[in-house]
Amino acid sequence: MSTTGSEQNKAPGSTGGALGMNVRDAIRQPLWLLAELTYACPLQCPYCSNPMDFAKIKSELTTEEWIDVFKQARAMGATQLGLSGGEPLTRPDIIELIRAARDLGFYTNLITSGIGLDASKAKAFKEAGLDHIQVSFQASSEDLNNLIAGTDAFQHKIEMAKAVKAAGYPMVLCFVTHRQNIDKIDEILDLAINLDADYVELATTQYYGWAMHNRDQLLPLKEQLVRAERIAHEYQEQQKGNMKIYYVVPDYYEDRPKACMNGWGNVFLTITPDGTALPCHAARELPGMTLPNVRDISIKEIWEDSNDFNRFRGFDWMKEPCRSCDEKVKDFGGCRCQAYMLTGDPAMADPVCSKSPDRHVVDEAIESGRRESEKSTEIAKPLVFRNPKNSKQISGF
Repeated sequence: MSTTGSEQNKAPGSTGGALGMNVRDAIRQPLWLLAELTYACPLQCPYCSNPMDFAKIKSELTTEEWIDVFKQARAMGATQLGLSGGEPLTRPDIIELIRAARDLGFYTNLITSGIGLDASKAKAFKEAGLDHIQVSFQASSEDLNNLIAGTDAFQHKIEMAKAVKAAGYPMVLCFVTHRQNIDKIDEILDLAINLDADYVELATTQYYGWAMHNRDQLLPLKEQLVRAERIAHEYQEQQKGNMKIYYVVPDYYEDRPKACMNGWGNVFLTITPDGTALPCHAARELPGMTLPNVRDISIKEIWEDSNDFNRFRGFDWMKEPCRSCDEKVKDFGGCRCQAYMLTGDPAMADPVCSKSPDRHVVDEAIESGRRESEKSTEIAKPLVFRNPKNSKQISGF
């Protein structure tokens, strides 16, 4: 059993419990399993959440290993399963995995670009027991969508969104917003209406990995956000009873951090293509992570006893101002990965918080993005797109 987690953290975890209770005793079981089936993807989005060194990861879990992961997580109480990537449709065993998850009683959600999907597959997924398909778009116009995706994908996405609806699924669309497309928020929502979407997520770019590398080109300006928020709220009112629209203001423009992942090691469990278990998809980047693997140790042991999952449970790990802040029970100090990337220390307060001594780092990032936006196209930094070649160049090997 690990000592750094269960023995050193004596404060209550994000799961609740009496003050002073051993965090090990307050651990709840995971509710949501995110299965990142593969890092392979036909798209090259410059805000991809996959690690920048994804090209190093060669050994994906087999079908049997993934099914065993599902069984272990389900036995612990997990009920929601996200099938993600990369592009999960590049896995030839996707229907077998869906069927196994359904047999175990999971509510299953396929998160896809739509590339690799067709009407017959959508129907086959339904017959295999898939509950939910989320189709992502990069923009509302063909030219911009294909530019950001790095491939001619837009028309296929349109057809696949229609096929998902025709197969009897609720139509769930996801648009990742950033400075390059946020001025088209009304056109994005008009496209969703024309496709008869049931749910639309306007997902603000999270600045990890590839997005962090491209932050100066992606971070929206304040005036863009004010306009986009106003339009999103107008459409929310207009579409009540027809289409649900989810819009969240980017972290950098908030004065309090979000409760990242509903607390570290509290609700969400991520398994990466090679079997590494993470409290969130970006946690691999943090220094000092032991990165336990499901090929070596059970998920139950990883969740309950590993250094990684106990590292930021409870409150004892917190520094000031978080430790004495009465809001720590709401936001758990914010995002550990964001704290690390902006301060170099994952135990610091999330710098988006106005109480953080490092808030100036966020303000400087906003200003840096503004300066970049004002440059001419001839001298502006180019976007770096996600692909194995760029992965190797950026990682320095």
